[in-house]
Amino acid sequence: MKAIRIQPILAVALAWSFGTHAEAKPPKQPPPPPPNAPSAPDPGSPPQGVPPEQLPRKQPAQRPQPPDNPPLPHPDQHRPQFGDPLPGLTRQQLAEFVDGKEDFEDAENEASGLGPIFNRSSCVTCHASPATGGAGPINVTRFGRIENGVFDPLAGLGGSLQQEMEINAVLHEVVPPEANVVAQRNSTPLFGLGLIEAIPDSQILRNERRRPVDGVLGRAARVADAATGRMMIGRFGWKAQQATLLSFSGDAYLNEMGITNRLFPVENAPNGDDQLLAQYDTVADPEDVVDPATGRGDIDRVADFMRWLGAPPRLPLSNSAARGRGLFQSTGCAICHVPVMFTGPNRAAALRNKEVWLFSDLLLHDMGSLGDGIAQGPADVRDMKTAPLWGLRASAPYLHDGRAATVDDAIKAHDGEAKAARDRYMKLNEQQVQQLLDYLMSI
Repeated sequence: MKAIRIQPILAVALAWSFGTHAEAKPPKQPPPPPPNAPSAPDPGSPPQGVPPEQLPRKQPAQRPQPPDNPPLPHPDQHRPQFGDPLPGLTRQQLAEFVDGKEDFEDAENEASGLGPIFNRSSCVTCHASPATGGAGPINVTRFGRIENGVFDPLAGLGGSLQQEMEINAVLHEVVPPEANVVAQRNSTPLFGLGLIEAIPDSQILRNERRRPVDGVLGRAARVADAATGRMMIGRFGWKAQQATLLSFSGDAYLNEMGITNRLFPVENAPNGDDQLLAQYDTVADPEDVVDPATGRGDIDRVADFMRWLGAPPRLPLSNSAARGRGLFQSTGCAICHVPVMFTGPNRAAALRNKEVWLFSDLLLHDMGSLGDGIAQGPADVRDMKTAPLWGLRASAPYLHDGRAATVDDAIKAHDGEAKAARDRYMKLNEQQVQQLLDYLMSI
């Protein structure tokens, strides 16, 4: 987070790093008390057993400072590259893109509010391939317990997201023995997310209402959006658990880097231990300080970076890839991986009434054995959002846990509602398989 700024928006600078995957957990809460238990202490009071005089005095966060007057990018619109801003941005929007990128790439430290438990110190650590905002090989760990068919995130023990790093070794989180489900989540690319945010809910709901084919019964994820306070259609994250880029950003700041903010102001306690948290959390919350002049913080600037980040560039189709496009349809891949959707009216011309070649219906689907066993928001243990396929050539490894080194491996692992399409793919001859893969490597 940066200190309060007094420079105009066009003098703004590069900024941040979204280690997220945007797959992050809600603030951890203790388990419900047993019947007749005494009332819980005031959350503002010191933890039991720790004298107030032994607790550290919290200091304001010392946030990274932006450079003055960074140069604005001038992408080649004839040969777009991964990591370019959206075409058609205004000068102010380009400045916001550059400013947010700086936050995205900044490394946090303990004085700036990092931790006390976290996964990485910057967003770009997980989202760097093939350019800032891309995918990466880094996984995070989720856990929980399924008992009698009901998923328990074990929130009181630090679930369902395990933070694997800490500012002091005594805070180290482990998967508790009570967990009987452990899953990995891979870093996803963020290219084109502003276009996805600009797709109206009505279009996603139209996908939900389409006539079922091959037993495909996708459903929209209806979520309470932290940024707007409204029920909206989720579209970000492996479980479509976030509806807006601002909530996606705030959630990742808290859960991936331990930076509290106005949307997610409660720090995560290591394995649910509030006493340890009180002893080692030395920075005042929220750590992402909002500039009173603009009402904006780092989570807003990073949301802007993602909003103005261009879509993956498509390649011209070779003869082989052109034949593969037909196979993509005939095998049934396009039932869930809907090639194109459209944005609606928007204040930003760069987002208004645009084609979005994302190759996803943005719905949750029962993926059978390919589900990760974690229930999150409206998504059950076998539900996963249809992953957008655009830019596939630059986002290996594949699937939610990165288990697939190749696209061929990923297709063969499909199950549940995707089983019929997978079985058709398995019946293709060697030449047809190559044609389909050539197409997927072009989109």
